[in-house]
Amino acid sequence: MNRQRALVIAFGLVTALLVSACGGSAAEVTPTVDVARIQTEAVSTFAANLTQTALAMPTSTVTPSPSPSPTVTLTLAPTNTPSVITTTVASCYGLSFVSDVTVPDNTRTDPGEEFTKTWRVQNNGTCAWEQGFRFTYIGGDAMGGSAITLEENVEPGEETELSVDLVAPQDPGVYQGNWRMATAGIEYFGDVLYVLIEVGGADATSTAEALAATATATSEP
Repeated sequence: MNRQRALVIAFGLVTALLVSACGGSAAEVTPTVDVARIQTEAVSTFAANLTQTALAMPTSTVTPSPSPSPTVTLTLAPTNTPSVITTTVASCYGLSFVSDVTVPDNTRTDPGEEFTKTWRVQNNGTCAWEQGFRFTYIGGDAMGGSAITLEENVEPGEETELSVDLVAPQDPGVYQGNWRMATAGIEYFGDVLYVLIEVGGADATSTAEALAATATATSEP
């Protein structure tokens, strides 16, 4: 009897040990669901999807209208023009020929003869000829003449005489020298005055007459 009881007890102990070794672990804890957290994650995921969709869609680019190009004005550089003596007439100055005082046209002279040519002229402008104005040679035969400078004013309407010392050329022929009045700044005005001589014999007479006619035609009134 005791032996059977001992076997039963031993069997019970073995069974208990087997159940303890093979039995499941402690009951698993069912996780608690956080509803607020799930909603927040869902909203974040939806917003992220919207952002990616917006980035993937093509965007319309506004092209700005080009500004009108400024108008460029080209300024041409001035060309260098050599200085020349011209017969520019000042607006208020004038000179008119009155008469030959000495050595009229076609006067015969000897080769190398010295003489003084004098013209009588009038200031027919509206401004006075001032001191410093020059009566100068402008073309033809100079005959050794030099410019003269006015030493006093000549008022409008007044007459005066202009004289230059000349020397006849050595070679026979007809010679003409042209002279004109100019301001101190070399601005020419008025009639062109000329001296016309015949050096030598009568052979030059016809040529002298022709030159006199030409000079008269080209003189300014």
